[in-house]
Amino acid sequence: MRSFTRAALSVVLAGAAICAPLAIATAAAAQAPPAAPAAAEPQFSLNKFGPVAISYNIGLANDYAFRGVSQTNGKVSLFAGIDATYQDFYAGVWQSNLDFSPFGDKDTSHEIDVYGGWKPTVAGVALDIGGIYYAYANQPSYLPNVDYFEGYIKGSKAFGPVTVGASFYYSPDFTGETGNAEYYEANAAWAFDKKLTFSGAVGRQEIEKSTADYTTWNVGATYALIDHVSIDLRYWDTDEHGFGKVYGDRFIAGLKLTY
Repeated sequence: MRSFTRAALSVVLAGAAICAPLAIATAAAAQAPPAAPAAAEPQFSLNKFGPVAISYNIGLANDYAFRGVSQTNGKVSLFAGIDATYQDFYAGVWQSNLDFSPFGDKDTSHEIDVYGGWKPTVAGVALDIGGIYYAYANQPSYLPNVDYFEGYIKGSKAFGPVTVGASFYYSPDFTGETGNAEYYEANAAWAFDKKLTFSGAVGRQEIEKSTADYTTWNVGATYALIDHVSIDLRYWDTDEHGFGKVYGDRFIAGLKLTY
């Protein structure tokens, strides 16, 4: 009987030794903040230095504003993209429908962006150095080419729940063959809690062969409805309403799924 008791006690202790770490891990997981919809899955091994993370996104919005200017003439935008990340490097493709009829172009139908870059951290500042090529499908031959390339550098630093940043974009030949162009931006975001973030930005677009230089700004909030699904509500405006209604102020609501 004594040997049976000792055996039973050994089983109980062994079970406790196995279950205790599981219980601790479960409790820790319950208290940990929900993971952001990052590109953690699916992954595949590139080489011995680590995996490549792939993420996807798809969404819709009642308008598509780029630097304060509507790209869909106030109509719904359907967009999707895919990104690959390897250590501090990334590359991706993104697309949306378009409506350039206010610019005299009734044919161009889609924007396809191809981009890539490097995101190092230097002295506590998160940098993003890269380039993006904007390609437009079904352009009419009677208008100047609107495809163009931009290089960029961005920097941001977090101070508790608040992050402040700045960006600079440069194009050697801007859209519509209008010469070199620069875009400057200052931005800030406040993570109110795990689900709600308020953010805003002020930017300035300057173009060499155009009189259409202007300043733009936006302010809004992003809320995580559930895991991988967020909604963004944002007010956009520019200081040049005289350029046309696509430069006017607008509220844009967007729903985005990321996996």
